[in-house]
Amino acid sequence: MRTPRTVVVTLRRLGDHLSPALRRSPPFPPFPSAADGSILAPLVSYASSLPHASSRDEDRSQEVAPARLDLLVFRSSSSARPPRIDSSAALTSFVRNYSLRVAKVKRAPFDDEHSQRAVTTALWCNFLVFSLKFGVWLSTSSHVMLAEVVHSVADFTNQALLAYGLNSSRRAPDALHPYGYSKERFVWSLISAVGIFCLGSGATVVHGFQNLWSSHPPENIHYAALVIGGSFLIEGASLLVAINAVKKGAAAEGMKVWDYIWRGHDPTSVAVMTEDGAAVTGLAIAAASLVAVNTTGNAIYDPIGSIIVGNLLGMVAIFLIQRNRHALIGRAIDDHDMEKVLKFLKSDPVVDALYDCKSEVIGPGFFRFKAEIDFNGVVLVQNYLERTGREEWAKQFREAAKSEDNTALLNVMASYGEDVVEALGSEVDRLESEIQKIVPGIRHVDIEAHNPEGLSLYHHFRHDRLKSS
Repeated sequence: MRTPRTVVVTLRRLGDHLSPALRRSPPFPPFPSAADGSILAPLVSYASSLPHASSRDEDRSQEVAPARLDLLVFRSSSSARPPRIDSSAALTSFVRNYSLRVAKVKRAPFDDEHSQRAVTTALWCNFLVFSLKFGVWLSTSSHVMLAEVVHSVADFTNQALLAYGLNSSRRAPDALHPYGYSKERFVWSLISAVGIFCLGSGATVVHGFQNLWSSHPPENIHYAALVIGGSFLIEGASLLVAINAVKKGAAAEGMKVWDYIWRGHDPTSVAVMTEDGAAVTGLAIAAASLVAVNTTGNAIYDPIGSIIVGNLLGMVAIFLIQRNRHALIGRAIDDHDMEKVLKFLKSDPVVDALYDCKSEVIGPGFFRFKAEIDFNGVVLVQNYLERTGREEWAKQFREAAKSEDNTALLNVMASYGEDVVEALGSEVDRLESEIQKIVPGIRHVDIEAHNPEGLSLYHHFRHDRLKSS
């Protein structure tokens, strides 16, 4: 958002360049008397242009800096030794105001306890299942059981990565990452998915094809059946915990479970659920393969089961990679949340028009919103005069207009302009606060004053200034 101090410096610079021309011109005509009350008309007209001056100021500073830093000097007509506002002072003022505004941002709480429970449960279940499968594979030498051992190793490693990402994402924002570390979940979920694809899917499929024509019936097949049954129960319990976590996450975001699986903001619980689902399905495939081998005596069903399990893991990995890729690229918030925010802004009297409205998911349940607003200057000034008193400002302008020179009038105009620009900042603060109430997950709101005329007025002013010099 444009800070009020920046706009005030612009108004004073503009007054500085206009002051010589005003001193060469005849004095201001007398203001209308207080009887008809029309003195407030030019007052409102002057102040209503200040929001547009705010947006012109930033466009102008972007174009002329740093070659035209002399424009950052303000010479006060009421002081013998005018203060200078150089670039370093302006930067200090900006940083101070930015820090104050960041401190006021409300931190919307995000409950990820269900995700933590799902990851912890899956981590211990996968370790237990891996131990059982590894022991059975040593005693049976079954290809499909080796595929399940590799699958369990991949699952355990991936759950450890998810747990690390979950803890890392909770770190508080700092100077290096002002928006926080929430996207760490997406990073480690992506790494986990790549691990599933390479270690889980790739190694399993390759091992299955290598033994497709040289397989032999596994030994001690009854041990394998017992371990598959026990693993099925353990993985099934972990899957139920993950499904419950997904349901809670969907309810928290007001989404259907299926929509949450595809577009939910927390990838952790979805990753655990899909991996556990693949594990349970893989165990069923392994059981079917061993039954087929035991029934027919044909050992080829063992590596075929291994290949099927590997392909299943590959599909899960591709789904998780695609899901986390969208989150890391930068995805907009849900349409219904965006509609609520835009509806509020369009209905507010101080807003004339909206431009370049954007949003981004910066973490599970945390969003950023940005909009450029063409403010209704008349409504803004009327609201300000209602709060501060119309007659008081009218009195100050009448007194300043009685002076022979323009110093007093220019000082009153600068003071009035500064107050109106601060009123603009208050309106922006109000809009930001209301937006965060409408969608509590929006942590950061950036509202900018937009000038439909662009830089045309500044180019015209600069051309006249260079021509006169």
